[in-house]
Amino acid sequence: MKTSSIIIALLVLNLNAFSQAMISGKVTDKEKNAIENASVYLYKNSNEIAVQKTDASGLYAFKNLKPGTYNLFANADHYQKSLIQSAVLGTNSTLTLHFVLKAETKIVAIEAELKTKKEKSRHISIDAMSFDQPANTAVYGSNSNQRYTGYDYNQIQHNTESYDYIEENNFKTAYDNPLSTFSVDVDRASYSNVRRFIRNNQAPPKDAVRVEEMINYFDYDYPQPENGHPFSINTEMSTCPWNETHELIMIGLKGEEMQDTEIPASNIVFLIDVSGSMQSPNKLPLLKKSFNILVEKLRPEDRVAMVVYAGSAGAVLESTPGDEKLKISEALERLSAGGSTAGGAGIKLAYKIAKENYIPNGNNRVILATDGDFNVGASSDAAMERLIEEKRNDGIFLTILGFGMGNYKDSKMEKLSNKGNGNYAYIDNILEAKKMFADEIWGTLYTIAKDVKFQIEFNPAQVKAYRLVGYENRMLNKEDFNDDKKDAGEIGAGHCVTALYEIIPAGSDEEIGDVDDLIYQQREIKKSKNILTLKLRYKAPDEEKSRLITKNLKKSDVYTTSVSDNFNQAASVAMFGMLLRDSEFKADANYSTTLELAKSARGDDAFGYRQEYITMVESARYLK
Repeated sequence: MKTSSIIIALLVLNLNAFSQAMISGKVTDKEKNAIENASVYLYKNSNEIAVQKTDASGLYAFKNLKPGTYNLFANADHYQKSLIQSAVLGTNSTLTLHFVLKAETKIVAIEAELKTKKEKSRHISIDAMSFDQPANTAVYGSNSNQRYTGYDYNQIQHNTESYDYIEENNFKTAYDNPLSTFSVDVDRASYSNVRRFIRNNQAPPKDAVRVEEMINYFDYDYPQPENGHPFSINTEMSTCPWNETHELIMIGLKGEEMQDTEIPASNIVFLIDVSGSMQSPNKLPLLKKSFNILVEKLRPEDRVAMVVYAGSAGAVLESTPGDEKLKISEALERLSAGGSTAGGAGIKLAYKIAKENYIPNGNNRVILATDGDFNVGASSDAAMERLIEEKRNDGIFLTILGFGMGNYKDSKMEKLSNKGNGNYAYIDNILEAKKMFADEIWGTLYTIAKDVKFQIEFNPAQVKAYRLVGYENRMLNKEDFNDDKKDAGEIGAGHCVTALYEIIPAGSDEEIGDVDDLIYQQREIKKSKNILTLKLRYKAPDEEKSRLITKNLKKSDVYTTSVSDNFNQAASVAMFGMLLRDSEFKADANYSTTLELAKSARGDDAFGYRQEYITMVESARYLK
């Protein structure tokens, strides 16, 4: 009994210690005036755990905290952000952390053209002004009250980029798990984001590498669709290049290519993030140039409205005919960055305007351009996802364009695009914008099939085990395939979608994780020469009932030792992705084979994308 009392007393003491640990302080301007209603965010392990608004005296307090290392930043309308990094909170201690916010000033890129030979044009870049200083670290001991004044957010290097954890698809036995079901994905953001890292002489974070988006960045020479469907289905099979005891099956879709005159009138709303985090040249300035490429492609029957959001959201351009290009471009040029990020309010307003100008049987779409750093309003991933899910029921599609670095929120934007009947791309340079809005404009903007999903049934008599390469965040339950209420991916005009399955043939002596025999069921394998049955469901953009395509494949019909450029390119990119991820399934993958396959598949390469890929692989080889 005495021992129990001691344990209870110790627990109470520990709980009291946690309850007394707190971080508090004051937010003021440079003249020491209190700033009311400023937002103070508390982060631990890169996760936002709390946010508070300051009171009339500029005070805030986070109570009942556990000991640990915290990051905080404060922002307010018309002020620059201020950040405190690595504040260590001890047991039973109080940290007093004050923020001093500077009033916003517009930083303008200055270009002076000098005619003399000795002096050249020079640019004062926002990046150079903002991120040259090294990161600062504040360390605090325990059991004491300490004071610290925050650094200016724009004067320190603070990388808060976020990527969702990817657990790679494993091998599944065809006997125990004959069905593989997944949603089609035409997002391509991962490829251009990986390219950004490599061009900056950095190996990308492994979770920034989504292999299916790398593969689907490229166009493939698949035939145009026939038989009344909006896409063709193409298959090819050969020896797996990174494991010669395995085989590789390629399944490719090719969306119907359409001319400008065949595309219905478009009702587009630009939704543009103009918060303070968008000041850098690779954010809002690049965004403006990118959208101007799209503006040049607009037709008279198309319409564009423009919504911006920072501390609040507002419409800066009413729905305007596409031939009034000067008016649209001038509205873009007037935009400047500053303030916090009311992403939720902006999305609501953009969808409202899109719905007010809805074109029946037309192309209705919101294009959200941002670094993904939503701070105010509906900021949690769950809240934003529910908002997007609700709005997609209005028949309005979504394109998300990511910009910038340092605070880039890939994880959030990918989830939103998946929920919003949309696609997602990352714009790292003006040529990527040209690819999207000039070379592939209708693939980006016009959906020919929605809720596209695959279900593959493997024949255990022919396949011992299989693994889908990539698509980890697009996997579906087997029951989802026949459920027309289940959201899936979209395909744009002319888009290609490619999936690869790595196969362990039946009869292989390779050991695969197995399960015990079932007690209450007996199963019989039917004799068949088919290696698999492919099923595909899709809906027309304006329909809610899916259509089914079924295709049986015999190995003799699809296996070849003389593979196409399509096969070599897809296999090369898959191998490259596995090397960047240091995948446990990379087997004998290496950069030499990756380059060999890429060079053999270069082909005509009219736009130079495959040669650029070869250069990326060569660079990454030495970075690793």
